[in-house]
Amino acid sequence: MVVIDVTTNGDVDVAVLGAGQAGLSSAYFLRKFGLDFVMFDRGAQPGGAWRHRWPSLRLGKTNHVHDLPGLPMPRVDQTTPASDVVTDYFAAYEHEFGLPVHRPVVVSSVRDDGQRLRVETTAGTWSARAVINATGTWDRPFWPAYPGRETFLGRQLHTADYASAEAFRGKHVVVVGGGLSAVQLLMEIAEVTTTTWVTRRPPVWREGEFTPEIGRAAVALVEEAVRAGRPPSSVVSVTGLLVTPAIREAQARGVLTRQPMFHRITPTGVAWNDGGYQEADVILWCTGFRPVIDHLAPLRLRESRGGILMDGTRAVRDPRVHLVGYGPSASTIGATRAGRAAAVEIRDLLAADPAA
Repeated sequence: MVVIDVTTNGDVDVAVLGAGQAGLSSAYFLRKFGLDFVMFDRGAQPGGAWRHRWPSLRLGKTNHVHDLPGLPMPRVDQTTPASDVVTDYFAAYEHEFGLPVHRPVVVSSVRDDGQRLRVETTAGTWSARAVINATGTWDRPFWPAYPGRETFLGRQLHTADYASAEAFRGKHVVVVGGGLSAVQLLMEIAEVTTTTWVTRRPPVWREGEFTPEIGRAAVALVEEAVRAGRPPSSVVSVTGLLVTPAIREAQARGVLTRQPMFHRITPTGVAWNDGGYQEADVILWCTGFRPVIDHLAPLRLRESRGGILMDGTRAVRDPRVHLVGYGPSASTIGATRAGRAAAVEIRDLLAADPAA
C-alpha cells in the first residue's frame, strides 16, 4: 500500500473519488487486494452525505444502514441522531484500516491520458490506472422547473437544506415529493404547523415486511434502466413506501392525504388548473437528487438517452472507470456489494495489463 502526500502529484493504481459508504467499501477491498490507491473527498470531515442529514432524523427512522466490510457498526440507541452515529462510524472505519482519505479535495475532471487517467483536483493532478467514482448525489439536489416558481414571495428550500420543523411553526408548508424523505419531513412538520402534500403520482404504500426478495426485485428494475443507457432512478422509488405504525397514525390524522401536483406557483401559493388554490408560506421540495458525475464529462461516457451504460459497476465506454453508489448500487447494501465488485474487476483489469 502506498500512501502519497496530498501536496504532491502522484501515480497510483486507483483513484477513489468520494469517501461515503460506497467509497469506503471500495477502498477496503482495494487494500485487501494489495492495490495502491488514493482517496479524495470533498467533505471537510468523515461521514459523507450522512453529515448533512437533519438533526431530528433518528437512527431508528432511517432505511437500515448496513455494515461496512470488516467492521460492524456499533449497536447504539436507535433514538440517537443518524448523522452522529454514521459519521462517527465512518471516521472510525477510516482510522481502523488506515485509509488514505484526503480532504477537503474537489475533483474537477477526469480525462483520458492514453494508458492512464488524469485526475484533476484542487490538490493537484494525479495519474491513475483506474478510477472508482463514489461521489453520490447529495451535492446535486434536483429542483424541478414549474411555472411561476421565481415569483413566489415565501421561502423555498430543498431536502438538502432542511434543519428543523421549528423554523416553520405558524406557517403553511407545501411539501412536494413522494419519497421516504418527503413523508418523514411531512410528518415532522405537521406536528408544529399546517401542511399540504403534493406528488406527481399517487404514493404506493407497501404493507408487510420489506423482504430481501423485494429489495432484489427493485434493484433489478433500476439495473434494467442503467443497462439501457437511461439515467437511473433510485432504488427506493421502485420499492414503494413501507407502512409503519407512525405512518398509520399520520394517515389517521389526515397528514398523508395527497394532492395531485399543482400546475403553477403564484407569489402567495400554488394553483391547480381546476381552480383549486392553496396559500403557502413555504414550499419544501423533496424532489430527490441527481448523480454527481459532471467531472467525468471529458470521458464522454453518457449515452444519447442521458445515462451511462453500465456492465456491473464498469462504464461500458471506458472499462477503467467504475461507478459505485450509482443506479442499482445507490442503496446502502448495494453500495457495499458494488465496492467489492469494482475492486475485483479493477484487480483483474490491471493484472491483465501490468505495463499500463
